[in-house]
Amino acid sequence: MTDSIYSNLKQLGGATVMPQSLDEAELERVQNPQADVLYNVRFTAPEFTSLCPMTGQPDFAHLMIDYVPGEWLVESKSLKLFLGSFRNHGAFHEDCTISIARRLADFLEPKWLRIGGYWYPRGGIPIDVHYQTGPIPEGVWIPDQGVPPYRGRG
Repeated sequence: MTDSIYSNLKQLGGATVMPQSLDEAELERVQNPQADVLYNVRFTAPEFTSLCPMTGQPDFAHLMIDYVPGEWLVESKSLKLFLGSFRNHGAFHEDCTISIARRLADFLEPKWLRIGGYWYPRGGIPIDVHYQTGPIPEGVWIPDQGVPPYRGRG
């Protein structure tokens, strides 16, 4: 593995500790061996957790991240640890969702990225936050995120 596109990965294949803050979370990427093809990658995080910045109470969301890679792919374990670092992060739903999107877009430089943050109700109101970097590249199949309007999520 020393002479491969994976040789710079530090977290995959070894014991890791959940980062305690966003500053500790390290995203990792690998070269996309299929960079000449337009395709969609989807990550689903149905148990995303952050903290309310006012009360410190936990907030829960179902995140759907779609991206059309360019030269880089995000390494999935590093993404899992990055998302897990929000468990100790206090921010409103909108800020969490957009912060994830912007960090991924800046780090990966994808041809296109979309995130849907489907937040479970607090105070009786669910909040859905959607963001994308621009129009979907022509010729790429992007399935619907499939998360229905709130009627109880699961």
